[in-house]
Amino acid sequence: MKVAILGDVHFGARNDSPHFSKFFEKFYNDIFFPYLEANHIEHIIQLGDVFDRRKFINFASLNDCNRYFFNRLHQGEYKTHIIAGNHDVFYKNTNNLNSLQLLINKPNIEVITSKPKEIAINDVRILLCPWITDDNQQITLEALEQTKAQIVMGHFDVVGFEMFKGHISDVGLDRKVFNKFDMVLSGHYHHKSTSGNITYVGTPYEIMWNDYEDLKGFHVLDLDTRELEFISNPFKMFTKIHYNDINQPVGYVNGFDLSDLEGTYVKVIVRNKTNPTWFDLLIDRLEKVGVADLQVVEDHFHLDLESDDDIVSQAEDTLTILKKYVDQVETNVDKQKLEGLMRELYREALSVE
Repeated sequence: MKVAILGDVHFGARNDSPHFSKFFEKFYNDIFFPYLEANHIEHIIQLGDVFDRRKFINFASLNDCNRYFFNRLHQGEYKTHIIAGNHDVFYKNTNNLNSLQLLINKPNIEVITSKPKEIAINDVRILLCPWITDDNQQITLEALEQTKAQIVMGHFDVVGFEMFKGHISDVGLDRKVFNKFDMVLSGHYHHKSTSGNITYVGTPYEIMWNDYEDLKGFHVLDLDTRELEFISNPFKMFTKIHYNDINQPVGYVNGFDLSDLEGTYVKVIVRNKTNPTWFDLLIDRLEKVGVADLQVVEDHFHLDLESDDDIVSQAEDTLTILKKYVDQVETNVDKQKLEGLMRELYREALSVE
């Protein structure tokens, strides 16, 4: 028996961008559902952050995701479990008011929102844990301690794992909490990674520039063998074009393959621009292709900039700066909670157009 494991999907991402909605739809139409059908997979577990914004939903975004995701789950009679993530709950300290219970109303979809629930698929017991808040922390820790299930899935903050590439969390649960389990699968962090028995499954597609050249896709868990297979998503939303026209032949600009860039985000990183006409021709080609967003970065120091942290600054990344600021500020507020709030605000800011 095989089960599809899907990470954070963030419907309505990037300020309800229609470009991202179309990009998401392509993944479900061309990759996800065709794979399930071809391999006769009938069970799906989604690990939280179904909707991008905690406090409201855009009707166009809701209509889109109903069409290419929820309606297909219902029509295909997929037995689906969805776990509440932090983006799915209205308040910070409780999961009781959440978008999943308000917006998802399909008989074959069960949402786990307030407290952990143990399920059985083909006699394999799995503990499903929604986002942990002040309201459900104690009951969640007790469920983790008392359950006989050897597999746990949730939407966890665990110390020592990468939230995005290069950004390691130093707050959250101690990984020792999960020592008794054979396998732990979690949403929440967008970077796919595995350490010991814990796997962060990552997001199925690129959502922000932090996801550039990061592995995206979904997983299939064989409950009989406990083998976790990764199914890659080949589609890219973010592209960097490095421009250097020194010693280039006539037609250099025409050598850039722009055929798959319609509706995507592009950064042109300029190392040398000795022929402005050629460069303008490249920009004109990109505009005619219909990219969703185009940025030009002048690499005056010939650094061959690759990461967005490099492009913004050669100093410390934003999360490190925020952490140091919180450490230094004089306040009676719990600094760990304050840092967590700052980190969450930073994540939300990244998702805004």
